[in-house]
Amino acid sequence: MVQVLRMRGVRILLGTTAAVVVGALGFFAWQSFYPVQASQGWQVKVLHTSIAKAASLLPLADGSLLVSRELDDGRGSILKITAQGDRVVLVEGLSKPDGMVAVEGGWVFSQEGGRAPVSLQRDGQVTPLFEGESVQGLWNDGDYLYAIEDRRGNGRLMRYHWHTGQLDVLRSGLSETEGLTRCNDGRLLYTEKAEGRIRALSDDGQDPIVVDNLRNPTFLMCDQRGLWISEDSTHRARLLRIDGEGQRHTMLTFLKAPQAIVADGKGGYLLAEGGRNRVLQLTPPAEPQTAQVEPR
Repeated sequence: MVQVLRMRGVRILLGTTAAVVVGALGFFAWQSFYPVQASQGWQVKVLHTSIAKAASLLPLADGSLLVSRELDDGRGSILKITAQGDRVVLVEGLSKPDGMVAVEGGWVFSQEGGRAPVSLQRDGQVTPLFEGESVQGLWNDGDYLYAIEDRRGNGRLMRYHWHTGQLDVLRSGLSETEGLTRCNDGRLLYTEKAEGRIRALSDDGQDPIVVDNLRNPTFLMCDQRGLWISEDSTHRARLLRIDGEGQRHTMLTFLKAPQAIVADGKGGYLLAEGGRNRVLQLTPPAEPQTAQVEPR
């Protein structure tokens, strides 16, 4: 009798364990495959697929799109997708290419995979500009190129002068600072991913917090609709927008490791979703049409 009870107890325990395991696997599968949801009135669709670890995006004037593939150990590259959908690798042998910004006659890219140069690509030639350690975010204002390092406790915010080649370290001792952008009001913003906040570079060196209580903020972008923030989380990540009045709007949900967001030049946006190896297109609600009055 005792042996029978023991066997029954073992079966119950095994059954319970199996149910927990199946439930957990089902939950993770649901998080991975649940479709991305857009804010009311907005539309989201998959624009490009099969782009391993898509990270940075840079639309070009000819309608093509540059995408960095954030693979490590020299396996990373920068891919050009033409307006017709053809794909050409422009730069390869990189370690986690993660930042990309347009400059006159070309573009600049960074590498987050350890010590590597921030480089300029122009006329098919790659020219190193300056050395960095795990550089991610970039911002170009014409006179200066800003770069920020994603390191723990010893990251730097740097400024490179285009005309003189001088490199200034504006901040040091930073931790997990990834995103970098300038807004229409002139503020240069950067993220502190682990702390869940965004700071503004200030002349007094205090760098006030302008947004907090975020989840793993990474890439930033400012435009007329406000400040856009992507969350570098593996599951159930979001794309957020903070409008001019400080109100937060969740624009996309159920993302997987979203990275750069850029304007698509058509009134909408492109978002690299590195966790699913693809690029999404986000389209705003259609503008209401004004009724046309026929002349009498």
